[in-house]
Amino acid sequence: MNPKRLLVALQFLTIIPFKIKGKVEDKDLGRSLIYFPIVGFLIGLFLAGIAFVSSSLPPLIMSVLILSAWVIITGGIHLDGLADTCDGFYGNRPKEDILKIMRDSRIGTMGAAGIALTLLFKFAILSSIRPEYLWKVLIIAVVFARWSQAFACVTSRYARDDGKAKYFIEYAKKSDVFTGAVFALLLSWLFMGIGGVILFVIMSVVVFIFIQYAKRKIGGMTGDTIGAANEIAESATLLFSLILAGYKI
Repeated sequence: MNPKRLLVALQFLTIIPFKIKGKVEDKDLGRSLIYFPIVGFLIGLFLAGIAFVSSSLPPLIMSVLILSAWVIITGGIHLDGLADTCDGFYGNRPKEDILKIMRDSRIGTMGAAGIALTLLFKFAILSSIRPEYLWKVLIIAVVFARWSQAFACVTSRYARDDGKAKYFIEYAKKSDVFTGAVFALLLSWLFMGIGGVILFVIMSVVVFIFIQYAKRKIGGMTGDTIGAANEIAESATLLFSLILAGYKI
């Protein structure tokens, strides 16, 4: 284990201001991807704790508290990426215009709609999942979504000439992403049995489809589309977990 790269992952994926000794090299960003699922597990435990503490409250109130904690602990960084992606990808624009729109700090109509609909979607599902099942779903959703970011990095090229996300993609290693996949898959199986394995396969396909779509639109991935992949993975994991719970798999 490389403590510095673990702290890089923690600092990037949460709002907690971890102090990192020494200079963070460009390759430390890409090699920190192996720790993304672990950080996801820690975030998931935090959200599961919120769910446990608020379990005596009405489901709607509990869902609001979980969702609020979810946004706060991550700083909404992936929602921001989702908003920029929605603004850029909407309509039949050339690659150069899409990238320009995505880099604009102002949020557009489609970006605002994307955030609102995503939060509403999550809220509806969180309030629909049985409490005894919810804590498992929260952990799996966050772990898988963080692995999805690593998966997006290792299977794509960077769509811009420069940017911080460039180093995550440039130094991403397939072996690190494979290790993260094993961790996410084992956790899914431990929590949900065969249903967890099915969920992992479904979610891998969903994320892969989005990655291919981004490649067709802009030729690769950016920090924004990686963030969007995270939000898509979280939302879809919640949805299919609810469906699988209904079938009692």
